[in-house]
Amino acid sequence: MNLKKIRQETPHCLTQIHLNNAGASLPPTVVTRAMTEYLEKEAEVGGYELSDLRQNALLAFYDEAAKLLNTKALNIALASSATDAYNKVLSAIVFKSGDVILTTDDDYISNQIAFLSLQKRFGIEIVRGGNRPEGDLDLVHFKQLMLKHKPILVAVTHIPTNSGLIQPVEAVGEMCREQNIWYLVDACQSVGQISVDVQTIHCDFLTTTARKFLRGPRGIGFLYVSDKALTAGLHPLFLDMRGADWVGDNEYSLHPTARRFELWENANANVIGLAECLRYVNQLNINEVEKINVQLGATMRQLLSKIEGVRVLDQGVRLGSIVTFAVENISAEAMKDILKKHHLNFSMSFRNFALLDYNKKKVDWAIRFSPHYYNTVAELEAAAKAVQFAMASKLETA
Repeated sequence: MNLKKIRQETPHCLTQIHLNNAGASLPPTVVTRAMTEYLEKEAEVGGYELSDLRQNALLAFYDEAAKLLNTKALNIALASSATDAYNKVLSAIVFKSGDVILTTDDDYISNQIAFLSLQKRFGIEIVRGGNRPEGDLDLVHFKQLMLKHKPILVAVTHIPTNSGLIQPVEAVGEMCREQNIWYLVDACQSVGQISVDVQTIHCDFLTTTARKFLRGPRGIGFLYVSDKALTAGLHPLFLDMRGADWVGDNEYSLHPTARRFELWENANANVIGLAECLRYVNQLNINEVEKINVQLGATMRQLLSKIEGVRVLDQGVRLGSIVTFAVENISAEAMKDILKKHHLNFSMSFRNFALLDYNKKKVDWAIRFSPHYYNTVAELEAAAKAVQFAMASKLETA
C-alpha cells in the first residue's frame, strides 16, 4: 500500500493528527470532488434531471458495496445512517409480548435504547450474554442463553464504539444458523476498518455508515439483507413508493430486492460520495487495510501503556484500531483542551455511552483514539507525547 500517495490524496491529514476515524474519517479528495461536482451540476440542470443523467453513477454504489461485503447488489439497500438502517430492521421483526432479543453488554448505545423502547412498547425481554475474564464474549454462555430463551432476534455489535474489541460475529452466526434465528450485526465500526464478509458471518442483516472507516460523507449508510430475509417477505414497518408498488386499492407488492428497505428520497450527492469511498477501499484491498489498522491499534496501546497515570481500557483477544484509555487526576475538559492544543482530533466517551461496559471498568469517561491506515507511527508517537505532557502537567480534576 502506497502510504505517501494515500496521504497526498488526503491533504488535510498533513495539517493535523486525525485520530477520530471512529467518529468521522477524513475523506480522500476523490470523494469530496465527486460530491462537489454533483451538487454544482444539480444546481445547474435540476435535481430530477441530473438524477436521470447520472443513473449509472448512482447505481454503482450497490455494486461497490456488494463487492466489499462479498454479496450481490440486490442484497444492498441505502439508508440515511447506520441507525436508520438498524431501526428499519427492528421494525421488520414482528415482535409480540414475551419475545426475546439476545444481545451483549457491548452493543451500541442507540441499539440498547432501541431494545428498551421495544421492551416498553411490546413487552419483549432483553437478554445479554456475558463476557469472559479477558473481555471476549463468552460463546458457551451465549449458546446456553440462546437454547434457553429461544430468541426471535440475536443482535451483536461487531466492534463496539467504546472499545477496540472485535466480537466473534462469525461464531455467533453459526449458532443462529443452526437454530434458525434472525441475526442482526451492527458493523458501523468494522466496515472499512477490517474485512467484513457476510457469507462467513451468516447474518441476515448488517448495517453500517459511510462517515467512519469507509471515509465517506456524513448522512448516509447502507444495509445488507440476506436472501433468506427477502424470501420470507421481511420489510420495514413503514414503506413508501421506493420499497413497494401500489397495485390495488388496498394492496401493495414489495420490491423484490433489499431496496424495499429504502425510501424514495435520497441525497444523491451523498450517494455519489458513498460510491466513491467504496470504490477507493475496494481498490486498496481491505485485507491490507485490516492488517495496517490492527498494527496501528496495537502500537497506540503500547505507547499509551508506558505513560504513568494512563489506563488502557481495551480488552479482548482480537482488537482493532479503536483505542480507549482513562487518565488519573485530570478533568475531561482539561485533558480535551491540552490535546486540542497539540492539533489532535479524537473523541471523548462518557459513561452513558457504554453504561454496562464502563460500569465494569469503573470509569466515568475515557478518551478514544482511532487511527486508520493513512495515519503514521510518527503521528501516534506525537499523540502519546501529548498525553504524556498532559499527565506531567498534574492538573487537578475539575
